[in-house]
Amino acid sequence: MRIGIIGTGGMADALGTRWVRAGHEVMVGGRDEGAAAALAARIGAARHGAPRAAAEFGEAVLLALPYAAGAPVAAGLAAALRGRVLIDCSNPVGPGFVHLTEADGGPSAARRLADAAPGAHVVKAFNLCHVDVWRLDPPVFDGRPLAVPVCGDDPGALAVVRALVSDLGCRPLAAGGLERAGLLEATAALVIGLWVGEGADAQAMLPPLPSV
Repeated sequence: MRIGIIGTGGMADALGTRWVRAGHEVMVGGRDEGAAAALAARIGAARHGAPRAAAEFGEAVLLALPYAAGAPVAAGLAAALRGRVLIDCSNPVGPGFVHLTEADGGPSAARRLADAAPGAHVVKAFNLCHVDVWRLDPPVFDGRPLAVPVCGDDPGALAVVRALVSDLGCRPLAAGGLERAGLLEATAALVIGLWVGEGADAQAMLPPLPSV
């Protein structure tokens, strides 16, 4: 699959590395083309360029940007993103990761992207875990592959993202339509706040279902 990655930070690095290893064609796009070239070389991607070039290249496009930058960038690339799967991994969280920012009580980050680029098929995924988790090959804990909640409205786009989740050695978890993306973002604010702010074992909140 052709995957465009917009952004040159940790999530672009971690997910891009894993997808290249899985055999996908990846293009890194960044406003700083030097940073895009450096990341492409580091992860083994064959191509790099500006964000628009990455958007036009990818059948699926990962928007690996801070929340505040996401919607403006998506709006500027709306024509290039039309018909493409647009993956949102952002979290609209405030300092310390303990609360939602201006998205609190309003549209989710994923919905804002969908509104900014109405021709794209937005899917929410990869937002619950620290970047270092995505570097694990594979992310398996106590014998259980990491479950990755995925939210979206377009069946074809969901199938694409589920396949990309599986390529990481993870298990895709159907989490509903895009209207539920805000629940994933709020969960991230809670869980990351517990991990970072309290040093708590957030995983202990969710014991496995008893075997039937």
